[in-house]
Amino acid sequence: MMLLAIDAGTTNMKAGLFDERGVMLASAACSNERRTDDDGCAIYDPDQLWARAAGLIRAVAGAAGPAGVRAVGITSMAESGVVVDMRTGRPKSPVLPWFDRSSAPQAARIEKEIDILERFRASGLRPSFKQGMAKLLRLAQRHPDALEGGVWLSASAYIAHRLTGRFAEETTLAARSFAYRIDTRSWDEPFIRHFGLSGSLFPPVLPPGEAAGRVQAGLAAQLGLRPDTQVCIAGHDHVCASLAVEGLRQGAVYNSMGTAETLVGLLEERPLGELDLASGLSFGLHPLPGRMFWMGGHSSSGGSVEWLRGLLGDEGLSYSGMMELLQERGHRPTGILFYPYLAGCGAPTPDPGAKAAFIGLTNRHGKGDLLMAVLEGNACQMEAMRRCAEQTSGGPIRELCVVGGGVRNRIWLQVKADVSGLQLRVPGIPEAALLGAALTAGVGSGLYASFEEAMASVRPPDSAIVLPDGERHIFYRRFYEQVYEKLRLPVASFGEWENAGGG
Repeated sequence: MMLLAIDAGTTNMKAGLFDERGVMLASAACSNERRTDDDGCAIYDPDQLWARAAGLIRAVAGAAGPAGVRAVGITSMAESGVVVDMRTGRPKSPVLPWFDRSSAPQAARIEKEIDILERFRASGLRPSFKQGMAKLLRLAQRHPDALEGGVWLSASAYIAHRLTGRFAEETTLAARSFAYRIDTRSWDEPFIRHFGLSGSLFPPVLPPGEAAGRVQAGLAAQLGLRPDTQVCIAGHDHVCASLAVEGLRQGAVYNSMGTAETLVGLLEERPLGELDLASGLSFGLHPLPGRMFWMGGHSSSGGSVEWLRGLLGDEGLSYSGMMELLQERGHRPTGILFYPYLAGCGAPTPDPGAKAAFIGLTNRHGKGDLLMAVLEGNACQMEAMRRCAEQTSGGPIRELCVVGGGVRNRIWLQVKADVSGLQLRVPGIPEAALLGAALTAGVGSGLYASFEEAMASVRPPDSAIVLPDGERHIFYRRFYEQVYEKLRLPVASFGEWENAGGG
């Protein structure tokens, strides 16, 4: 039997059908359309989210043939969620996305009323507008009836509920609500009550790899699934993707390059402390037994490339035009500082108010130099995160296993290798998050006895290797240590003109 996976992402939703060796046999995708509510906040329509997921399931399930689909695994953007009526199963709120900042005042309240270190030891996180607790507090303030008789579900858990009729959540997604304790593996009832919320808002939490249930009988035939098809909530998309690549070997980390950029690595499960908090990284429980993950994010990586590409020309610069400019100027370093904080700074020094900057421009610099400087600045920001992660995890990082849309830009990959001095490995896996979700579904349905067996069953195509250039690395190492790092913080956070009193 085959394994079917859904990935509900920020921009697109994808589905894939895999065999037991991790080979993708069919795939489909559609946009995940965001809307704006009456308050000007970004939202997703939950019924549309489900309709598109159901359509993708139908689109790929037929390729399974007579054997059919054994299990469905669902992964999604981490902090996004929806309140659903426990009695009727109908949504009581829109899907509230992680990136909408309207819950920033509630996050600030949470931060004022807690001991940051104590909460970090419990959750592995700092308070943020992204998290479910902040979003729920905003709902309680503006639409209190939405919480009455409701339950908070991640995007993955909501799709699983529509498939199975069951309310449940998975560990890595529960943790992103900020109401779940990773140290006790339970919802923090006193913490929840302190903020005037009910513990009934939060569903039972399933350990990674445990099925949420079977597809409802009447629905299975409509979707082209067997009535005994199991459904698994596969968890946080980046953690899920780390199962699919060989980035979990000793000394290697998983690096996702897209609009945002993420590093994910492993460490032995242990109590968290002050040094972990100071790292700016987030931490959680990994599906592999006895292991934790650390994660660092940079929200404007590919986003800063697209931002500049849109500015270079009246109608923007085409992707092919951008690559031509980069290829014409070659790989030589620019000597320009670019701090890529168009949407604030993440790890290792989180600051949502940090601003982007170019430093060191002259009249000799052209469009290609600006583009190259953006690639260099993003690589330097990820180098700051990598060095911090080495200190926190207690071991060297020797290789980056890189996936995502950014790998199409081979010049960017070379810059990343030259700045870090590391080997980059680009696995021949088209959709790592989908494959990770499929493997999780395989564990939950009993196809694999463990996550270790599931990961060992995958035989990916050969990886592409990108090696650093020695001379350029020497330059970039000095540039990073003597210039970039010394000036990196504080990158001024002064506020917009209106907030500063401008007319």
